[in-house]
Amino acid sequence: MLTQRQVVDYSLQRRALLAEVYAGRTGTMEVCDASPYLLRAAKFHGTQTQVPCPVCRKEPLTNVSWVYGDELKHAAGSARTPEELVKMANLFDEFSVYVVEVCRTCSWNHLVQSYVLGKRGLEKPRRRTAAE
Repeated sequence: MLTQRQVVDYSLQRRALLAEVYAGRTGTMEVCDASPYLLRAAKFHGTQTQVPCPVCRKEPLTNVSWVYGDELKHAAGSARTPEELVKMANLFDEFSVYVVEVCRTCSWNHLVQSYVLGKRGLEKPRRRTAAE
């Protein structure tokens, strides 16, 4: 997205957690704990990826985008589709998006990425004249 900024990638945390699971130091019940609300959001608002679940390997993961921000009012804390995010980025000044990957089979879930969207900071800087 054109207005995406302040991107944080959580792949190192994901890799470390999966290493703990594969080594047997962390049980799958501890990491496969997606709430019914998150699983429902994955079904209706998620975007299916080509990445297989790292725990059960039975189905591809689904990415769910959650939006938060003071300006969003009642929409804060809800899951949104990529199309809705584009519309919201053109309507609101600034809000945060958190992308969570979810396996709808085994309930694996992990925060993948966070970023900020919105119109704030998109104004082109005014050119200065020689007299200034």
